[in-house]
Amino acid sequence: MKYPKFIKSGDMIGISAPSSGVGDQLEEFDLSLQRLKDRGYSIYETKSVRNSGDVSNTSLIRAKEVNECFEKDNISFVMCARGGEFLTDILPFIDYNLMGKNPKWLMGYSDPTNLLYTYTTMCDVATIYGHNAASFDSKHLHKSQEIALDVIGGKIVTQESFSKYEKNKDDRVDEDYNLTEDDIWLSNKDQVDITGRMIGGCLDCLRFLPGTRFDHTKDFLEKYKSDGFIWYFDIFALSAEDVYLSLFQLKEAGWFEYCKGVIVGRVLFPSGNTIMTYEKAFSKIFDTPIIMDADIGHVAPKMTIINGSIGHIKYSNHKGIIELNLK
Repeated sequence: MKYPKFIKSGDMIGISAPSSGVGDQLEEFDLSLQRLKDRGYSIYETKSVRNSGDVSNTSLIRAKEVNECFEKDNISFVMCARGGEFLTDILPFIDYNLMGKNPKWLMGYSDPTNLLYTYTTMCDVATIYGHNAASFDSKHLHKSQEIALDVIGGKIVTQESFSKYEKNKDDRVDEDYNLTEDDIWLSNKDQVDITGRMIGGCLDCLRFLPGTRFDHTKDFLEKYKSDGFIWYFDIFALSAEDVYLSLFQLKEAGWFEYCKGVIVGRVLFPSGNTIMTYEKAFSKIFDTPIIMDADIGHVAPKMTIINGSIGHIKYSNHKGIIELNLK
């Protein structure tokens, strides 16, 4: 596994918008960028970052702007501006040869999933999931946001489950997290202690990769089968039924060979039309330890995960920790 060089004060972060632009949230975006500048980083934005609309530009231009960030020698780290819906349609225009020959950290979450995932599984380069460039717009940064900024600089810390989570982000004040609910992790086991290579992302996005030329999952799994894998899933708005059918598709595509465990974040917009539940959806697919309602994904606060790293996850008494090792 290739782990790119982490950045230091004075280095440049390149930001592109492979999904949506930030044109409708410019003030918040500038505050988020200031958090990066406060750490001593300079910022380069591709031309489409501040555009509005469902996508920041055409699929070809969006891909070219990602490629641009990997082409420029003065850019040391690449971030996705924000999420959206249609990142997958840029994949035919991404220059994976360029990215593989000039590896840099790529960071994002939500719709950027399929860019991070394909970069890791096709080019054998680790990527960082959990936050976009627009994710640091709080007036007072939460510990989880501080950890993400530490990871950018190469400080990989043990992440512990938090005490509270956010049920309603609409009640935020100055964009600070509105943490009102007790943070209780769930599992099908009383205790979990697993180690394996971390891989995953937003299930709403990953489910579209099987059957495309961008699905190199089975090759990736074979290469690292001696490590085993811990799959992590972030669910944005899939119903419990859609989660089950999506997991069924991935399982039949061979994605879950050598799986040692699964960790799933809280669902931002939960729904269901039958007796199917999210817990049942996962238990019907996996016979490994399953951890649910973890601090991963769209519901704040959220941990920072490194695709391709060796993860060590412990769970007991509705709490958990994640340790990431780069080897």
